[in-house]
Order: sequence, then C-alpha cells, then structure tokens
Amino acid sequence: MITRYSRPAMRGIWTEENKLRIWLQIELLATEALVAEGIVPASDFARIRVGVDRWLGDLEGLVRRQKELEKTLNHDVIGFTTAVAEAIDDPASRWFHFGLTSSDVIDTAFALQMVQSADILIEDVKALRQVLARRAREHQFTPCIGRSHGIHAEPTTFGLKLALMHDEFGRHLRRLESARQTVGVGKLSGAVGTNAHLSPGVETAVCARLGLRPAPIATQVVSRDIHAEFQAALAIVGAGIERWAVEFRHLQRTEVLEAEEPFGKGQKGSSAMPHKRNPITWERLTGLARVLRGNALAAFENVALWHERDISHSSVERIIFPDSCTLLDYMFGLLIRLIEGLNVYPDNMRKNLGLSLGMWNSQTVLLALISKGLTREEAYALVQDAAMKTWEVKHAGRDDADFLAQLKANPAVSSHFEQGELERLCSIDFHLKAVEDRFRTLGL
Repeated sequence: MITRYSRPAMRGIWTEENKLRIWLQIELLATEALVAEGIVPASDFARIRVGVDRWLGDLEGLVRRQKELEKTLNHDVIGFTTAVAEAIDDPASRWFHFGLTSSDVIDTAFALQMVQSADILIEDVKALRQVLARRAREHQFTPCIGRSHGIHAEPTTFGLKLALMHDEFGRHLRRLESARQTVGVGKLSGAVGTNAHLSPGVETAVCARLGLRPAPIATQVVSRDIHAEFQAALAIVGAGIERWAVEFRHLQRTEVLEAEEPFGKGQKGSSAMPHKRNPITWERLTGLARVLRGNALAAFENVALWHERDISHSSVERIIFPDSCTLLDYMFGLLIRLIEGLNVYPDNMRKNLGLSLGMWNSQTVLLALISKGLTREEAYALVQDAAMKTWEVKHAGRDDADFLAQLKANPAVSSHFEQGELERLCSIDFHLKAVEDRFRTLGL
C-alpha cells in the first residue's frame, strides 16, 4: 500500500486508530441521542462514556484488543463492540450499539474519513496553484515554440503554459470540492435502511454533530455510486497531473531541453551512465496516475451489490480508498516540489524557435494575403511553396534557409506588401501581443 509514502496528516486519517476513534464517536453520539429521546437512562450513558473514554485514551490498545477478538469472532465491528463492552464493564453496556447495524458505523465513519481526506487534497491544489501563479508570472513573456503533433506550430510563452496548468487545476479544485460534498453522507437507519429500531432523529442528530448529511434513503449501506464518484474525481485529478508530467518529460528531452526537473546535489541518474539527468519524478507521476485510474475502476465495480447489500465492496474499499487518497496527496507533494524547483532554459527555447527557420509565421502571412484580396486557396499555395522551399534548402545542408527570404524572393507574395511590412508580420512580438490580456483574464 502507498500509505507509507504519504504525508503524516493524510496518513493519519486512514490508520486503524483514527477509524476506531471515529467509531467510538459515532457510537457515543448515537447513545447520547437515545438519551435525549428517553430510551437510554442518563446514568447508563455516563457509565458508557467512562468505558469509551478509557479506549479513547488508549486507541492502540483498542486496536490490539479488537484484532485479538476478531481472530475468533471473524467480525471487525463485533470485535470492536465487545472490546468496548469489556471497558464499560457494567450492565449499561447493553445500550452500546443499540439499534445500529455494522454499516451504520462503518459507512458514517468512512464518509468522515473521505471528507477529511478531501480537505487535505483541496489544500494541496490551492498550494500548487499559488506556486504555478508565481512561476507563470515569472515567465509570462518567455517565448517558446508551441507544438502540435510534436511538430513546431506557432510561438507561445512558457508563462502561458504554466497559466494553462493553473487554470486546469482550478477545475480540479472544483472537482475535489464537489467530491467532498458528494461523499459527506452518513447513515444510521439500520439493517435495511428502514429506521425500524432507531428514529430518523437519531441519524439526523449524529450526522449533524459530525458535519455530515444524513442519506435521504439507504439500504444497509450508503449507495456506492457516491463512492465511485469520489474515486472518479481523484482519478481525473491524477490524469491532470499526468498530463503535465508528460509535457515536462518531453521538454526535458536532450533534443529539446527547455525545462528540467530539479537534480539534487549528490543525486545520480544512471547506474551505467554518469552523465544522465533523467525525468524520473515526472515518470513516477505518470505511472502513479495509472494506479488512481485502476482504483476508480474497482470503485465502479463496487456499485452493483446484491439487494440491500453484500460485502463484495468492503475488501476492495479497505485498499483503494486509503491508497487513492494518500497516493494523490503524495503526488501533489511531488508536483509542488517539481514546479517550485523547475529549471527553465529560455536560451534553449530561443534556439528551438529558430529551428523552424521562421516558418511559424506561415499562418500570419496566409491571413495577411487573404486580407489583401487573395483567395484562401491562392494564399495557401504561395505560403506553402515558400515553406517547402525553405525545407529543401535546409535539407540540402545550406546555411541560408530562411522562410522570410523565400517569401520576399517570390514577387507573387512580396508585391502585396509594402517595404518592411513582411518583417513586421514575421516577428515574435506579433504572436505575443495578447499575452498580457490573457493573464489579466485569468487573474494572474
């Protein structure tokens, strides 16, 4: 399980100790609600509280005792309730877990763990976006070539790349906030969700104290489409991380080298080749995103349960929810570090811009010719011809390959332009004139 790699706050949510702490809290709140309804005597509730407090002060001991009992009972919740009854050591223990079924406790606690995890992930995204905003402003006007199909297209700026990343993670933030809202649902409605043994008021009171909503209707469990939606959101966020991991991996290739992940002092890149500086962390993020998608698929499989419930979902959820939450938190930690320490090479960006010999101005010239009265087909043929001749000169090994020169050498093109007009059109500034406005629109 990936939990050992996550940061302490997230890891702590999915420990056995925290789970049983929440179970104790739910049980105590339910019993307190029964006191308010006149079912449980207040004096018995006081005795129950003493036993619960004993285990709250020794959660590791509670986990050990529960596991010991579970070896014989083969039931985790009964192991838990038995251990608590032992601590109460009083006839009042009969009221502990009164009217509840195991999933009332498990699913309500599970919802709280997911909400707590979502809170951390939401803060992760906010922290990442702060770093992205700063680095985007840093490189707002750092020109680089844009690529489509991996081939030079038109110029953009490295700041615009990072601004786009900032915008995309704004959507991921909203996805996580929505997922948090979706899973914040508890239930204490009994064995098949009919509230036969506990009034809806108990469920409402307990959920309110926990900051959850009571499920409008449930079976023995909360419907698993809710949990699948949560996992889907995590997987989409993971895919968003992968999208940028792939981008930066490409930018680190030797032939490109426009950006490079941090390489620490004393770090080694290859057991065989001492010169290597590999994008290993970006590659790690790419791989881990696949785990999140796999876990989401498992959550989809959990949606279809038999009748009012079976437990085919349970074993799966014990793995995929701690792993997905802690894994995504870990991925955000890596991503923030990578963006903060990202090495950016503007000189290489300028060099790479020159590799296509000014042909990234082809659309600019095409549209200018159309504006001067040529049909699109006529203009396209002229511009493409100049571009193909530029490539021919380049591939012939000559040093004078230049798109602008080819345009000016063809009277069918140059006759439409005044002195210096083509030069003004074929400039980097032409492509970057709206950058400031784009940043303003994004609030960067």
